[in-house]
Amino acid sequence: MIKRLAVLTSGGDSPGMNPSIRSVVRTGVGLNLDVVGIENGYQGIFDNQFIPLGAIEVSGKIRDAGTFLATTRCLAMLQADGPARVVEILRRHKVDGLIVIGGDGSLTGAQKIHHLGYPVIGIPGTIDNDIFGTDMGIGVDTALDTIIHSIDMIKATAASHRRCFVIEVMGRSCGYLALMSTITTGSQVAVIPEYRHDLHRIIDTLNRRMQRKHNNSVVVVAEGVCSGQEFMDELLAAGQGALDQEVRLTVLGHIQRGGSPTHFDRLLGSRMGEFAVLSLLQGETGAMVATVGGSMRLRNFDEILGKKKVLPADAIRLSQNLGIEIGNVTA
Repeated sequence: MIKRLAVLTSGGDSPGMNPSIRSVVRTGVGLNLDVVGIENGYQGIFDNQFIPLGAIEVSGKIRDAGTFLATTRCLAMLQADGPARVVEILRRHKVDGLIVIGGDGSLTGAQKIHHLGYPVIGIPGTIDNDIFGTDMGIGVDTALDTIIHSIDMIKATAASHRRCFVIEVMGRSCGYLALMSTITTGSQVAVIPEYRHDLHRIIDTLNRRMQRKHNNSVVVVAEGVCSGQEFMDELLAAGQGALDQEVRLTVLGHIQRGGSPTHFDRLLGSRMGEFAVLSLLQGETGAMVATVGGSMRLRNFDEILGKKKVLPADAIRLSQNLGIEIGNVTA
């Protein structure tokens, strides 16, 4: 029987976490549950940072980026007895179930807690969209909106000076942000972890644009391949005497995590938060809330964690048919 419910955010922040927390709280309170928030992720459990949450505490949070519960790296959770200590502390605080909002590492922590017999449900919160088992994670849409807006502005100065810009975006093991933003900004090259890139092919692509009187080019680089600076250095070295454009670098950095959540992320976070609460009340545990074909589903931690998410095949096909250079050999 779930009477007292806790929610925490862990890992990197993502726009939509606050709407998700709000949904957990409002759904729980509406079902006569006592809801508490845990500040600073898993570390807040060890530090006894439990705060009561109700309608007043989450009022207006649906508009805010980041997470008002805060998040931090928790080394104690990585210790052999870390998960068991978490369960002991939660039970001491009379918490009957836990909702964890975060990425792959955060959900792995939730999996360990579940294996100790404690009720826990996860919600995917990561802008990289690299979590296997769900079509989208909370924050991806807002991050893409920010990237697109930034690249659109950079293209204005690129065109004015007939330059090529290298844009570094986030994405450690997944090139989703880089690929999708390349498609939707009309950029020319996506350098992503899933595909090897050929510098000479890229140079040929850029030079052909100049020969056809295009006044700018953009190369979007996922940080998981290399830094934007490293890629630009390699490009300039390979293109000495052959590259017809001046090249400049922009690193978008942490602005990709900011910004007020889009409609999509507010709705997704709200849907996932409600579904997580209802799932716990129905006796579910050890699973992540996922969106599959537009519907909310539960995916067992043991079936999804540790698996690599692949890029949508139709997005690869689309980019190729639009003439985008993404490489020709899978990494």
